[in-house]
Amino acid sequence: MAGLRMGEGILRRKPIEHIEETEAGEGPRLERTLGLWQLTAIGVGGIIGAGIFTLAGTVANGTAGPAVLVSFLIAGLASAAAALSYAEFASLIPKAGSAYTYGYAVLGEFAGWFIGWDLLLEYTAIVAVVAIGISGYFSFLIEDMGAQLPAWMLGAPGTGAGHKVDLFAALLCLLIAWLLTLGIRSAARFETIVVGLKVLVVLVVIAVGVFHINTANYHPFFPYGISGAFTGAATVFFAVFGYDAMSTAAEESKDARRHMPKAIIYSLAIAMVLYVAACLVLTGMQNYKDIDKESGFSTAFQSVGLDRLADVIAVGAIVGILTVMFTFMLGVTRVWFSMSRDGLLPKWFAKTHPTRHVPTRVTWIVGVASAAIAGFLPIAEAAELTNIGILLAFVVVCTAVIVLRYRQPDLPRGFRTPWMPFVPALGVVFSIWLITFLQWQTWVRFVIWFLVGCVIYFSYSYKRSELAKRQVRIEP
Repeated sequence: MAGLRMGEGILRRKPIEHIEETEAGEGPRLERTLGLWQLTAIGVGGIIGAGIFTLAGTVANGTAGPAVLVSFLIAGLASAAAALSYAEFASLIPKAGSAYTYGYAVLGEFAGWFIGWDLLLEYTAIVAVVAIGISGYFSFLIEDMGAQLPAWMLGAPGTGAGHKVDLFAALLCLLIAWLLTLGIRSAARFETIVVGLKVLVVLVVIAVGVFHINTANYHPFFPYGISGAFTGAATVFFAVFGYDAMSTAAEESKDARRHMPKAIIYSLAIAMVLYVAACLVLTGMQNYKDIDKESGFSTAFQSVGLDRLADVIAVGAIVGILTVMFTFMLGVTRVWFSMSRDGLLPKWFAKTHPTRHVPTRVTWIVGVASAAIAGFLPIAEAAELTNIGILLAFVVVCTAVIVLRYRQPDLPRGFRTPWMPFVPALGVVFSIWLITFLQWQTWVRFVIWFLVGCVIYFSYSYKRSELAKRQVRIEP
């Protein structure tokens, strides 16, 4: 009987019909201030970054050639399947937490805990990885201007002679945490302005670069075969999500049921148009064999004598990638806040600022943790922490939207995922396929993190969750 009760407990679900805006007295509240275009800017900020400024060149040179364009289209199609599933849930459940909240409401408490716990690590690691990437650009620009920086501050231990800490990366993490503690209104205003600058830089790159295209560079279009384009898709897939982190801010949207689905779709659509245009320019300006893997656009413009514009692009890359840090730190703090408010983690973490209405405690904890990872881990080791959690979140959300559509088909949905169940099933299949590309070390880290989470859940969360306290018995 104890085992049966345990089985029922981990499958207890939060009734969707009762998941509405948190009222005063029921727990900490987040301030609803974000409009449609602010949400879209946060989504675009999370998607466009390393994909254009780094991954496009990496995949073009050595994996797909000019067919990097096809790689982005394949990855975008698969990501769209998950995005449409997220959009349906966002119209149903306008709460903080995104995949964690959706999984909790449809698949049960343990499934929600599993994905929430996983995203705490994944999103924090993404912030750190992006910070390390920006730090490299920043150090290069400073030294290019003639300044000589001490070696101890230029990288994590083991990454170079005399390296002790990546100081720039660590400080960037703390800077983003500080911005988020100012309040969502101020933080979103900053994000919108910076995203606007980033999109402007990309548009300038496209507008100027199109006049330097040599169509001969497009031949052969598939130098590594069709398989090269698919392999490239597995790499660039990690540049076509970000809307998932943006959806964690649903509780801070003025009209989440209407605006959140639109923001998810708009942000992915805008990003894909820019990705496709940028890939056409990059592979048209230079032969794919000559494209620099780390700073493809800067070197491409240098190759046609546009050195000043190359410097502008480098600055744009720094600014652009900075917005990715903002989006994912916003995401991890809102997942943590939501889990704590639900009682799965101590309520202390869900405490919000009395006037700014943001979870300052978890924001500073995430800021310090990401700063530690960015400062003392090489980028390759930090990056290995970022992959599996996002893909598993996609699997959970795409599966849950199918389950809920058949379990409760009459729920009022502001947005309905089309071609059910084919579209979400495509998202599940593609995510699982990409998981097979991950290295065994990634699985080891994931299993260790999962086991730590299980210990916390069964020793603390299972008995202290809000559903457990209310003794709600939900049929599996």
